[in-house]
Order: sequence, then structure tokens, then C-alpha cells
Amino acid sequence: MTKSMTAFASSETEIGALTINCELRSVNHRYTDILIKLPERLRFAETEIRSAIMAKISRGKIECTITSKKQIKDSQSLFVNRDAVAALLTAARQIEEQMTAPQSFSALDVLAFPGIQQEPELDKDELNRGIAELVNRTLLKLLEVREREGQQLQILIEDRCRKMQIYTEAAKKRMPDVLQAIRNKLKDRITDMVAQPDFDRLEQELVFLTQKLDIAEELDRLETHIKEVLRVVQQDEPVGRRLDFLMQEMNREANTMGAKSSDKEITKISIELKVLIEQIREQIQNIE
Repeated sequence: MTKSMTAFASSETEIGALTINCELRSVNHRYTDILIKLPERLRFAETEIRSAIMAKISRGKIECTITSKKQIKDSQSLFVNRDAVAALLTAARQIEEQMTAPQSFSALDVLAFPGIQQEPELDKDELNRGIAELVNRTLLKLLEVREREGQQLQILIEDRCRKMQIYTEAAKKRMPDVLQAIRNKLKDRITDMVAQPDFDRLEQELVFLTQKLDIAEELDRLETHIKEVLRVVQQDEPVGRRLDFLMQEMNREANTMGAKSSDKEITKISIELKVLIEQIREQIQNIE
């Protein structure tokens, strides 16, 4: 199934006294590029988060943001570093002894001083398990979005491929008339120029020229590439790079058709094919 590289998902969970949120954003990228943003106290989980993402996503730029906050129900429980308080009060008394007009301060002033309030010890094993479950749950949501977007892209690509098949079939039907018109035109011009033309030699030259102007091979290769695109988009694996390569090959064949053609209808078909190929190429930039 075709997957898009563009998606967003988020999830939230409670672990101990913390509420932890995970956001995943992915956009198109030529390779796999993972950026993880974590609070410093959760930095230990970065390696496992990166491994979890790499196991599920093979292409795209993925940004994972983990944030944490204390739960409101625990906000009234303060853990005070009593040794830090004692040291602060001792220092304050020593300073006051040297001041002519000492200023009083409240307990709230003490609590606001860095290092006085202590965070409860975090259980790293519990956090690791909780964060891993949270990231995996968010990843599943992200993959669902990527698949839904990919299905829409697949529909657009298949629609344009069907249009290209119509154009290639029209070009094939047109070619016998084009080649015959070239032969007749050249015969008339040479007959006018030469009183007694060598028609055997002329026929040989015409065969060579019509072969040079014939676009049957280009049309056959285009049809083969179109069928391959329709097959590839059905695969349940990353297909973006292969589709991009096929677009390059199809564009080359369409360009050759335009360069060879001396017929307005074939030239028009060549242009229409290149427009459709470019439209598919734009969609493929978002496919994993």
C-alpha cells in the first residue's frame, strides 16, 4: 500500500506524577532524518525512541517532541531540600550581621530560591516503559494517517496513468498515417526536383527515414513503464524511489517522441504526456 511521508499525530499518558505528551510530525525527505526533542530529565529515553521510529518508518523527515508536566493533583506536595534551606538561612544570617538595616524575607522567598524545592525521584524503568508505549501508540496513529494520505496519492497516480494509456494508444493509431504522409510528401518533393528519379534508391532512403522518425519503440516503452507504475503502487513496501526513477524514464521517452515528431497531433500528445508525468512526479515527492 502506498504511504505518504506527510502526517501528524499526538498522544498523551500519565506516568507517576507526570503527564507526558508525544507529538510526531513527518514530511517528505530524500532519506530518513529523525529529530528528537526531549526534556533533559528524559534524555535517557532517546535511543529507544529513535529505534522505535526507525523500525516503523523507512523514509521521511520525522520530528518527535516529548514534553512533560507535573500533574495538578500532585502540585500541592512540595519536596524541600532541608540541607539547602539550612545553608541558605545560615548564609542569610551572616549577611545580615554586616548590614545596617537587615531586610526580612518570607518562607515563600526561601522556596523560590534555586535548589530549595526538590523533584521526587523518577523511576527510570517505569518511565522507559511508559514512554515506549506512548511513542509506539503515537507511531501507529502516524502510520494510519500516512496510509490514508498514501491512498489518495495512489488514486491520483492511477488516474493519470490511465490518461497516459489513452494518449499512447491514440499515438499508436495515428502513426501509420503520419509515416505514410511523410513518404508521400518526400516522394512528391523529389519527383519535382528530379526528372527521372531512381525510385528503388528513393524507397531505401524512405525506409531509413521512416525508421528514424518512427516512435513505436518509445510508445512500447512508455506503455511498459505505465504498467510498472500501476503495479508498483500496489506494493506494501516503500516505493517512492522506484516511482521517481520510472518518472525519469517516462519523461525521457516522451521527450524523444516530441523530438522525433513532425506531426502536430503527436507533438500535442507528447506535451500532454509530459504534463501528466510531471503531475505524477510532484505527487511522488510525498510518497515513502
